[in-house]
Amino acid sequence: MRKWFTAFIGFLLFKQGFSQPEDSVIIRRIADDILLNGRAYEDLRYLCKKIGPRLSGSANAQKAVEATARMLKEAGADTVYLQPCMVPHWIRGDKEQGIIHWGKNKKSLSVCALGMSVGTPAAGIKAEIIEVANFDELKRLGEEKIKGKIVFFNYPMQPGLIFGGYGDAVRYRSNGPIEAAKLGAVAIMIRSVTHALDNNPHTGATRYDSTVKKIPALACSTLDAEWLHNLLQKEKKVEMFMKMNCRQLPDVLSYNVIGEIKGSEFPNEIITAGGHLDSWDLGEGAHDDGAGCVQSIQIIRTLKALGIRPKRTIRAVMFMNEENGLAGGNKYAEMAAANKENHLFAIESDAGGFGVETLGISGKPEQMAKARSWLPLFRPYGIYDMPSGGGGADIGPLRRSGTFLCGVNPGSQRYFDFHHAPNDVFEAVHKRELEMGAIGMAAIVYLVDKYGL
Repeated sequence: MRKWFTAFIGFLLFKQGFSQPEDSVIIRRIADDILLNGRAYEDLRYLCKKIGPRLSGSANAQKAVEATARMLKEAGADTVYLQPCMVPHWIRGDKEQGIIHWGKNKKSLSVCALGMSVGTPAAGIKAEIIEVANFDELKRLGEEKIKGKIVFFNYPMQPGLIFGGYGDAVRYRSNGPIEAAKLGAVAIMIRSVTHALDNNPHTGATRYDSTVKKIPALACSTLDAEWLHNLLQKEKKVEMFMKMNCRQLPDVLSYNVIGEIKGSEFPNEIITAGGHLDSWDLGEGAHDDGAGCVQSIQIIRTLKALGIRPKRTIRAVMFMNEENGLAGGNKYAEMAAANKENHLFAIESDAGGFGVETLGISGKPEQMAKARSWLPLFRPYGIYDMPSGGGGADIGPLRRSGTFLCGVNPGSQRYFDFHHAPNDVFEAVHKRELEMGAIGMAAIVYLVDKYGL
């Protein structure tokens, strides 16, 4: 039975237009090169330890542009160039303060400003704090109970959601200041968007609406959220002092970093692999998204090292400003359209350096069927499925031009322990897992290049 099944799979693969043994051998060579000779881990060490946080518009972001351009040249890219884009320049300023007062007691919380938040007045804000579980409760309380208060959105990531907990909870980070300001709140604080119970506050971009006043927005750690919830159950009046020194400065010039190998037969058909180079400023941006950047650079290095000459043009792109604006992704798509480029395929790694379990795909049915016919070649590397719905924020704008999109899906249960938090550091990334993600990316780039879509 096993021999019959193997022969049948081989026949199906042959019908798709390629020889399974030949491709499995080449993918094995790709894997060996990444595991034995790869530079991803050391490149990530450099980004994290020699440069550190890379918030858009910062000096460190520019250092990262220069460093990854050098890495791409060392990887053997035929051409390396910078694609200009204007990016937001938000700065955090001095460390935030969030101090709870009740009776004669006080306690400092572990807090951070949400990205793009306005600051407080120089003297800070002190007001009564009121806890709400969700937007519905906020609206039920109304202006009478909310006006002049600091609203504490204590909405945890829902434990019953195996996937999708982040998308459910992040709306309080995104829209909390708008909804609270509509009812006269003077500031908000959210529970950090993570399943982890620890003292790490998580940042991330918040939003404002021109029709309502912009109010300061903080996040507190999940342990402090639990403590504050319990205090508010017992005390009639609890106040909070908050001081934030963040500011929005004028947009500044930055760059996407692009390295490419020119296609030998179809140079006008472009395959893009990328991650975003910017990161939030609390940690080192290791999982989010230094990992995706160095994995993409490895594709260039490995193809060159093995002497694999692609038919189509292969690009590794370090996108700038995914975290608070998507300027890099939008500029890349804008220039692709302006230059009438044919973007056949794009893959992004932006879910942490935890290896890869599946490759999510989005395209025409016949394209998706062709990609899934390659699954037997991925199974030796722990990739067993290509579910529908793939892509990434930076490559998303390419969808408008019909590009087939793919997203690296690692094991996601630990990602939000580190996402936008101080503990997103180099030491949190496992070398082997980082390399396995690079193997999955390189393998599908190789197959798309060889057979097209």
